Amino acid sequence: MTTPILRAHPLGQDFLAHTVVVIPALNEAPCVAGTVRDWLARGAVLVRVVDNGSTDATAAQARNAGAEVRAEPQRGYGAAAWAGTCDLPSHIEWILFSSADGSDRLDDEAAAAFQVEIDRGAVLILGERVTRPVSRRRLTPTQRFGNALCCALIALGWGRRFRDMASLRVIRRDAFLRLGLQDRAFGWNVEMQVRAIELGLVIAEVPVDCHARVAGESKISGTLAGIVRAGGGILSMVGKLYAGRTARRTRQSAEILQGEASASR
Repeated sequence: MTTPILRAHPLGQDFLAHTVVVIPALNEAPCVAGTVRDWLARGAVLVRVVDNGSTDATAAQARNAGAEVRAEPQRGYGAAAWAGTCDLPSHIEWILFSSADGSDRLDDEAAAAFQVEIDRGAVLILGERVTRPVSRRRLTPTQRFGNALCCALIALGWGRRFRDMASLRVIRRDAFLRLGLQDRAFGWNVEMQVRAIELGLVIAEVPVDCHARVAGESKISGTLAGIVRAGGGILSMVGKLYAGRTARRTRQSAEILQGEASASR
């Protein structure tokens, strides 16, 4: 099968010159090379594909397209995403998470909007897919329902209303390390957004296009088993985060007081 080549973008953005694009991938050989080339053309300094146990040529296709390939045999989006953030070069300041299937792409307008939010001080920027009508229509009913439910639960528990549980997101490296993410399955994005709220990080949402999957089938919304696993994992993570928020708040306050005491000595 011929690998689709996505349109190259001559316009680069400053933040991408200091960004690693982390792409978890499981059996995405027909589309991963086009995704890698698209991010490199956009100006990303490093594209790192994490092969999450593929049985096809995902790793070879990604490597031939210019990506650094890492292997993570433990199945789960969070496990692959975490592996992609380890042992980063010192010049990397931002971490961008993207799907492998070609649905996550920045056009010139969205890339410029990301840069604006970064320049304003945001450290976590989410590419939300519900504001642009065409993008919203490309989300499956399962995705729309899951997004709405997740966003409502976060608003109820933490007082911040998001528009989307974005698959395309960028976070400053030092802020990411502060989050201390524990999930290694489908609760990764939920945990990231909740922990960012709890730490008082500056968060922004930028409208982006949701493109049609280039090839293959979604590992989450493409099958009933995937939907059940992802939905259960996300709801479980929300519950764990809510149950542990008082303990985390107490620990955070103690750390602040300890830091202030050390600074006054």
